[in-house]
Amino acid sequence: MVAGIAAGIAGCDRQSGGDKQPPEASASKPSPAAPNAEGAALDRSHKGAQLPTLTFKDAAGKEINTASLKGKPLLINLWATWCGPCIAELPALNKLAAGGKIRVLTVSQDSESAKAKVAAFLKARGGDALEPWLDPEGTAATQWQVGTLPASIYYDAQGREVWRINGGKDWAGAEAAALLAEQ
Repeated sequence: MVAGIAAGIAGCDRQSGGDKQPPEASASKPSPAAPNAEGAALDRSHKGAQLPTLTFKDAAGKEINTASLKGKPLLINLWATWCGPCIAELPALNKLAAGGKIRVLTVSQDSESAKAKVAAFLKARGGDALEPWLDPEGTAATQWQVGTLPASIYYDAQGREVWRINGGKDWAGAEAAALLAEQ
């Protein structure tokens, strides 16, 4: 029972099986799993690992390859429209992206059937500076061995992993600023 509660606080389970899309989480009611230091697990065990080469698409089919993203610190955030803690992170992630000091790559783990709504979903929740990249097959989650959303992986400008966080994080706080200053 304690493990189940901890998983609920830390984040959303990965969507399992089929192309069935869970209902969107409501941004109007607060989530009991709002991002906080207690709900996020910091992992430095992959420090120094090279950024894997992965390709993501937007709803129109435009592609981005992670190999093209070196040269600036990069925060990759795996999220979904049905994940309350993911949604709670969006405004602070948007502010980070708009600041321009680091590149924020938000990669939706929503199913193929939901891909058309991801861009509008981001915009409606204050994500104007966030690009709506899609990974409906879960390639990124498999690559980074992610079992819970949200998940964020931070790379330095040379494409070396610095750390990763599983679960919601207060990206506007002092602790996050200190983490993002690491190289």
